[in-house]
Amino acid sequence: MDKLFAIIFSAAFGYSVLRVTTPILFAALGALISDKAGEINIALEGTMLISALTGVIFSALFQNAWIGLLSAIIVGGLIGLLLAFFALKLKTDVILSGIAINLMAAGGTVFVLYLIAGNKGVSTELKSKVLPVWNIPLIKEIPVIGTIISGHNVLTYISILAVVVIFYLLYKTPLGLQIRAVGENPHAADSVGISVKKVKFIALTISGVLAGFGGAYMSMGYMSMFQKNMTAGRGFIALAAEAMGGATPHGTLITSLFFGFADALSNHLQSLRVPPEFVRMIPYIATLVGLVIYSSRKSSKIKKLKKQKAK
Repeated sequence: MDKLFAIIFSAAFGYSVLRVTTPILFAALGALISDKAGEINIALEGTMLISALTGVIFSALFQNAWIGLLSAIIVGGLIGLLLAFFALKLKTDVILSGIAINLMAAGGTVFVLYLIAGNKGVSTELKSKVLPVWNIPLIKEIPVIGTIISGHNVLTYISILAVVVIFYLLYKTPLGLQIRAVGENPHAADSVGISVKKVKFIALTISGVLAGFGGAYMSMGYMSMFQKNMTAGRGFIALAAEAMGGATPHGTLITSLFFGFADALSNHLQSLRVPPEFVRMIPYIATLVGLVIYSSRKSSKIKKLKKQKAK
């Protein structure tokens, strides 16, 4: 137990929490945008996976990590647009469409990687680039705090900035007002001249872009290559984080950190004599516990509202 507390309260563990939270936070913000528009983006997992491979391919092709990042973001946006086209234009079920994209991504990324590089599951033949690490001046010199906050991949800082940007977008811009209006009452929004389909198309595209950032981080920040199914359920964990966060940017940040904590803990417990099967379960157990807490709180709130209405 002493060793466990020593791990949790170390600066290295704090650094690891921020590091593993990054892809979850990007995807959770993507889930937030689509949720606010009244659509559930189940395809976050597949979008991250495809974007991760795209980033590796294009960074290797042009020998430039920033081009790889840009390509990953564009592909993420296009997948979000594709999901919107299926759900809003062709009238397919958005959940089933998202599942189809996830299934396609799981096998399709391996197939494309084999066609391009001849590798099966790991991009060892692609000499891809990694996005830079930022050491923050002055802060990096502060004991403990500097170790935790400074020295992260550039996308970690962009993910935190994205929380502020998404907050501003949703609550301080006309587009954000339209997104929230469409999600809360599409008929009322339509009656005042807001194009519901257009707003949902935009929201799902932005959601895909954010997931693209998360995918790019997985293959060009968290790791320096692409691996089969490397997202490991983070897209689904992000959906849980967004729901637990109360569909707010700051709540989503806090719950993403919670899941990042669970993921980091599972990584560090590998150094102790803990069965590896149990270690790999920790992030998903945390997801289930979090969803139970969220659903119980939500049901209690609904009961209170019903009692107030009855009075």
